[in-house]
Formats: sequence, structure tokens, C-alpha cells
Amino acid sequence: MKRMKIDTDEAPKAIGPYSQGIAVNGMVFTSGQIPVTLNGDIPEGIEAQAKQALRNLGSVLKSAGADYGDVVKTTVFIKDMNDFAKFNEIYASFFNEPYPARSCVEVSKLPKDVLIEIEAVAVRR
Repeated sequence: MKRMKIDTDEAPKAIGPYSQGIAVNGMVFTSGQIPVTLNGDIPEGIEAQAKQALRNLGSVLKSAGADYGDVVKTTVFIKDMNDFAKFNEIYASFFNEPYPARSCVEVSKLPKDVLIEIEAVAVRR
């Protein structure tokens, strides 16, 4: 089994002892992507944060030779489930049918006190 570290300058660097993602046997496993821009800013509001987190996810996928269409599973950590409908609208603009399987969990706190974090599993074509 050959593991390849996924590393891109197009998404924020890991802030701890982990990789942005790992590719193994044609599968891509991303770390959770939070809505931090390349210059370290965090946008305001759930819509802007969802878009930024999904853009960061796309950059990690691209670095691994995959894209949103290759994603088979996402896990979403959201600070306030009352933002779920707004998040869903943004999420649907990044993915097409058949949508990936997904879990969404409300959590009490996320890194840098952001509102959302998204991780994915993809299968490279």
C-alpha cells in the first residue's frame, strides 16, 4: 500500500501534526477544511464560511488529482444547526447529483472558533 501526502499551497497549511490529506490506493482522504483564506482571514457568516471551506476542500482535492465530482462521502461539523439550511444551499452549489453521502454534526467549538469544518473521502478516476 503506497500512501501519498497531499500538500498544496492553494489551501491553508495544516496547523498541527497532520496532513492536508492522504491518497492511498486511488482513494483520497482529506483533513477537515475550515474557512481560513490563504492570508489567514476568516470570512463573516455561515454562507461565506461555507464557501471558503468548500473552496479549500476543492484545492486539496485538486492537489490529489480529484475534484468535487469524485467525492463519495463528506463529514460536516457545524457550530449551529440553525445554519443548516443556509449551509445546504451553498453545499448544493459545489456538488452535483448524485450527491456524496454525508454526515452533519453540530459541535460546540471548532478550530479558530469558525462556524464550519468539512472533510471528504474521494475516489480518483
